[in-house]
Amino acid sequence: MSQHDIGLFGLAVMGQNLVLNMESRGFSVGVCNRTTSTTDDFVNGSAAGKNITGYHSVEELVANLKSPRQVMLMVKAGPAVDALISQLTPLLDPGDIIIDGGNTQFDDTNRRTAEVEASGLLFIGTGVSGGEEGALKGPSIMPGGSPDAWPHVKDLLQTISARVGPDGDIPCCEWVGPAGAGHYVKMVHNGIEYGDMQLICEAYFILKHALGLSNEELYRVFKEWNEGDLESYLIEITRDIFTVTDGNGGHLVDQILDTAGQKGTGKWMSQHALDLGVPTTLITEAVFARCLSAQKDARMRAAEVLSGPDGSFEGDRDAFIDDVRQALYASKITSYAQGYVQLDAAAKEFGWDLDNGQIALLWRGGCIIRATFLADIKAAFDRDPELENLLLDDFFRQAVEAAQPSWRRVVSAAINLGLPVPGFSAALAYFDGYRRGRLPANLLQAQRDYFGAHTYQRLDTEGTFHTDWIRERSLDDGR
Repeated sequence: MSQHDIGLFGLAVMGQNLVLNMESRGFSVGVCNRTTSTTDDFVNGSAAGKNITGYHSVEELVANLKSPRQVMLMVKAGPAVDALISQLTPLLDPGDIIIDGGNTQFDDTNRRTAEVEASGLLFIGTGVSGGEEGALKGPSIMPGGSPDAWPHVKDLLQTISARVGPDGDIPCCEWVGPAGAGHYVKMVHNGIEYGDMQLICEAYFILKHALGLSNEELYRVFKEWNEGDLESYLIEITRDIFTVTDGNGGHLVDQILDTAGQKGTGKWMSQHALDLGVPTTLITEAVFARCLSAQKDARMRAAEVLSGPDGSFEGDRDAFIDDVRQALYASKITSYAQGYVQLDAAAKEFGWDLDNGQIALLWRGGCIIRATFLADIKAAFDRDPELENLLLDDFFRQAVEAAQPSWRRVVSAAINLGLPVPGFSAALAYFDGYRRGRLPANLLQAQRDYFGAHTYQRLDTEGTFHTDWIRERSLDDGR
């Protein structure tokens, strides 16, 4: 009877490509799917002639795995995962491993790790990023869960992951931490992805509407940007998008409806930022920008009623294009700085020992936010593993200081031209708030104490204070 290295349940495209990836790296894989015809089509199609065997039941799949048995779930996050775990648990032996590779909320992974471990089994909740191509050729993999499971899954997961480094010998897969740490890091990855995409879209919108750049010109701009400090997968695919025509003499991008979809991971990050009390403002604005884009009908009605400036940029075009590049770079730095602040806050909240430099390395290849820029983040945390904020690292501090004049010119120009730049604006507002030792929250605390006796602290005296503001007023306004 065949004894597979791993079993995988869930044969949508991501699952199929992961299986093909595993088999191509020398692993024997058993597969199963809720719809048995999908299993048959796969093993008789793209998996034909390979060391992949299909099964029509979970029982058959489990019976054909090597010990300790490893079963990877690639199904839709939510109840389907719990149902499969319930089905698998009585079929597995102590020390066997269940791996959830879906886009799962980290708090579900916290819960499932505890529940699976209580039954004597081990659990891995891992983020897998890179889309369909990454799954096939090598994704970024972010595993967390039961630490005792890691030695058993390490070889397989690192072997199928993307690889970076001068010799391509560094896997974009390393143990992240216990319980839901792996899925938390994946959530933050996805949130940063939201921010990156929004910033790129704002840069495009400014160049198109303030300067009137054609798609051919936009291609050349993004091509040049991708050869410098903005080099990344997202800049690369943006460059390519401007070359695709619609078959009618125009460009496809101009015919796409301007309503953005989302699967919720950016929202999860923003929601937990609020729970932690950390200002992940840019990513939250990126989520809200998608929400506003979805209100297409309302925007079309408003466009007939509401007015504002609608001009073009008057000045040196080439200099302004470079200003936009620098504003994009500075905003991107700020976005990642916020993401790492949230990671640190979550690590403190849950008792996770996260390695921020290693996380940057996990994102260096295979995933959607992969970029040359991440090597600089890894270097920053190598210099100071306890770095409080990326903006305080000398490399990034100097980069943002150099970009500041351009950043401010771009935001000011966009505002004066009536072009929405919530990402650029939120990033700059965070930077200006973070760099100031004093903010107007002193007045806010006075207001809270005035109407609700919420008390306040003072700069000159220790303790907690409350003032009868009505009695202490020095000016009589007649009330």
